[in-house]
Amino acid sequence: MRYDNGGDLLVAVLRELGIDTVFGIVSVHNLPLVEAVDRELRFVPVRHEASAVNAADAYGRARGTLGCALTSTGTGAGNAAGSLIESLSAGSSVLHITGQVESEFLGSGRGFIHETKDQLGMLTAVSAYAASVPDAEQAGRILREAAHATLTAPGGPASVEWPIDLQYATQTDEPAELPAPAVPAPAASELAAAGALLASARRPLIWAGGGAVTARGELARLLEATGAGLLTSNSGRGAVPEDHEQVIGNFATTPAGRALLADADVLLTIGTHFRSNETADYTLKLPGAHIQVDIDEAALGRVYPAAHALHGDAAATLSGLLPHARPAESGWADRVIAVRTEVRVTLHDSIGPQAAICDAIRAALPREAVVARDVTIPSSSWGNRLLEMYDPCDNVFPRGGGIGQGLGMGIGAALARPDTPTVVIAGDGGLAVHLGELLTLAQERPRLTLIVFNDGGYGVLRNMQDRYGERRSGVDLVTPDFELLARACGLPYLRIAAEEHAGPVLDEAVASGGPTLVEVDLTALGPMKNPFTPPVRIPGQ
Repeated sequence: MRYDNGGDLLVAVLRELGIDTVFGIVSVHNLPLVEAVDRELRFVPVRHEASAVNAADAYGRARGTLGCALTSTGTGAGNAAGSLIESLSAGSSVLHITGQVESEFLGSGRGFIHETKDQLGMLTAVSAYAASVPDAEQAGRILREAAHATLTAPGGPASVEWPIDLQYATQTDEPAELPAPAVPAPAASELAAAGALLASARRPLIWAGGGAVTARGELARLLEATGAGLLTSNSGRGAVPEDHEQVIGNFATTPAGRALLADADVLLTIGTHFRSNETADYTLKLPGAHIQVDIDEAALGRVYPAAHALHGDAAATLSGLLPHARPAESGWADRVIAVRTEVRVTLHDSIGPQAAICDAIRAALPREAVVARDVTIPSSSWGNRLLEMYDPCDNVFPRGGGIGQGLGMGIGAALARPDTPTVVIAGDGGLAVHLGELLTLAQERPRLTLIVFNDGGYGVLRNMQDRYGERRSGVDLVTPDFELLARACGLPYLRIAAEEHAGPVLDEAVASGGPTLVEVDLTALGPMKNPFTPPVRIPGQ
């Protein structure tokens, strides 16, 4: 099949992939691609390349598929790199297509506009797959290979650089089905040995990470058969709806969570990488009778030793373990429920007046709504734990820990699911990183409520310096008048300055059917009972 240019080919491939919305910034080095997408699909002109990748990332997460971002070459591709690192950390599916200078000038170093040294090397470093289009006959193959790579576990972004002369050229494409990815499976003997250990469990626990979200039915059946308590990483939230009585959730490092782990006799972990912030910098102790399931072979035993390391697809492996499941001992289910209740009551009490906002968000949202969170105190302290999630596709946050990505991710998720509301939890410091995306929000007008918690700076690091140091450095920031800022952008504005404001304000914002900026004045609202500091160790403290 022939296409007039690369843009027409790209549209055809995106339609094959089920992508109807693309995020990016137009440039002289991607103009044919942007023009075709804007004509045939939906092109969302974000204000920074990093936001393009974040939005495409969240678009894919919210739909359970992949997203697409278009950037320019050189500085544009470099701007995207940080958000590609987030996708790589999360194992999310992003097809990133960036321009490149004309083929004849590649690698010449002569200073051609937007040229950079070894762009493909940079993209390779921050992507799971990276390739350059060498001619107008291979672009379609490379695009499909990239999509296949990003959709293949353990995932991560796929980047394609496309020289501008080849974008304008007539394309020849012969679509071909790529082979289904090989799915690893543990040997029957390994599965039987792990099953025997599971069958011996009287006080079982399960820990679900992001890899468990593809095995939701199998995980639920295993919980029912064993009576186990379910801990989760942040990525595993919603794999079983968090209002299920056996779901303890993302509370492993709490005192009650640690005590439960100490009393458990078997732990089954599924697709979790035991990140530092979810194990209190690896100080969390796990039972020695540990069965670990992961599709990423490198993850097995990398952080904690496993008595049985099962390299395989989560759904198939859990199905193989299910016949070995036995009910827990009498009283264990009651213990699990008691811990579930204790950790929530304790956290709800400790966050003081912010508990009213957490409760109001959940009350204002329908069950299927998306909650996107930037890295900020409300997210880290209660948004990632106490605010219930019922589906993994609703749980959007930067897994790599970088600030400033929440609004871009929220925009992508909201446009992926226009029929349901999206809420974004952000801090004033993180929002300032990509303040320009307020204009994208105003232009595209999705059903998105942006809740900005304003404490005048980087509150997490301020709390660390107040706790461990003698002075503050770099944490106190000038913030805008958010009401004037919203007005300048043509956005509705609401304010929460007391607990009793939370319900009415958030009900109004979510019910509006469009974008609203809600400022939480933390000075007026009042402090948490206990200042939040991140779970990282300070040498010598």
